[in-house]
Amino acid sequence: MATAGLTADAPAARAWSVAALLLAVADALSARLGAVTVRGELSGFTRAASGHCYFTLKDSEGQAALLRCAMFRRAASLLDFRPADGQQVEIRGRITVYESRGELQCVVEAMARLGEGTLYELFLKLRARLQAAGLFDASRKRPLPAWPRALGVVTSLGAAALHDVLSAIARRAPQVRVVIYPCSVQGAEAPAQIVRAIALAGERNEVDALIVCRGGGSLEDLWAFNDESVVRSVAASRLPVVCGVGHETDVTLAELAADLRAPTPTAAAELATPRRDDALARLQALAQALRRAASRRLDQQAQRLDRLALQIGRPARLLDQQSARLDSLQARQRAAVAQTLALRQRRLDDLARRLLTAQQLQRRRQAECLDRLALRLAAADPHQVLSRGYAWLADGAGRPVTRSAGLQVGTELTAQWADGRAAVQVLGVTPGLAEPPAVEPVAVTPVRATRRRARP
Repeated sequence: MATAGLTADAPAARAWSVAALLLAVADALSARLGAVTVRGELSGFTRAASGHCYFTLKDSEGQAALLRCAMFRRAASLLDFRPADGQQVEIRGRITVYESRGELQCVVEAMARLGEGTLYELFLKLRARLQAAGLFDASRKRPLPAWPRALGVVTSLGAAALHDVLSAIARRAPQVRVVIYPCSVQGAEAPAQIVRAIALAGERNEVDALIVCRGGGSLEDLWAFNDESVVRSVAASRLPVVCGVGHETDVTLAELAADLRAPTPTAAAELATPRRDDALARLQALAQALRRAASRRLDQQAQRLDRLALQIGRPARLLDQQSARLDSLQARQRAAVAQTLALRQRRLDDLARRLLTAQQLQRRRQAECLDRLALRLAAADPHQVLSRGYAWLADGAGRPVTRSAGLQVGTELTAQWADGRAAVQVLGVTPGLAEPPAVEPVAVTPVRATRRRARP
């Protein structure tokens, strides 16, 4: 059997099977490279239910180079940190070929964290700056309408997330009208288109709330929802916004700025719409309450009408009732006036008694004070002191002599007693406060004595 491109005389070349070729390439790589150590940035990191981890290692120097990696459960259990997209890591493993896809991959045996990737660092810096500007504050969050009539969806027409959102709304609330504002959700043009779609929804004002969503992906795939213009547009939207981007573990800045964050696009649709069964049950409960209230109101008005009809039929009875009520009010008025006058009279009598008692008490206090002053005045009377045997000595100028210091022999003094005075002369002076000697400390000789009436 001839092969196209080969001559009949040429020797037959070896034909490889795909599996054998890939196995040979894997063996050659393993023999040539052995265990390798590679540095790069994590992207698209996922952990399967089996415990195996799968991710892509990007070139950390900005080159467009990717390396598929797999880390089996045993090696993943030895990690001392939680890997996430954007982290700079250093891995050690074996380069091999994944036969099912014919892709080059690295089976990772160990991983060490080096730092955050460039894109993730940009994410953290932008989040810090927008948080400082207050775009993520809980105080500015608005509640979603409880019973929306129409919802807007900002996403790509070809996105699987749109199908999930429409299916969830049709299942939960088929009565809610859906308006789609199409835009790109990935790539360089996505931020501007998302901003225009949100602004268009606010200008048209035809929906009650907006759902901004897209499916999962790597940090690069979701980066349009971390763009500052998109985040500020979501925060400044005239309509309440619920944002569901990626999977539950994915977090974007647009979700943080939205009025409500949903873990997935389907969850965003469920949070924005009430269940149809709940709405019907509430509507039925309101209808029953309305019927009961209307029936109760009609019964009350019928009873009131009957009472008015009876009153109109017997006007004399109504007049008697009003007359009796008037007499009762007049009696209550007279009793109130008499009671008030009695209370005022009792208060006046009480004040008069208190005034009389206060006057008497004041007079007694003043009399007692006057007696005390009289006793103090009598005790201070100098004649009372002189009557007890004391004498008052004065010098020639009439100044009282209270000390022996300064007296000289021969000094003439005037001595005053209770019944008269005498002129005396100092014969000797003995200073000090010792016990008085047998003789007088100061000897005086009367010069002349005159008897006068004591001064008052």
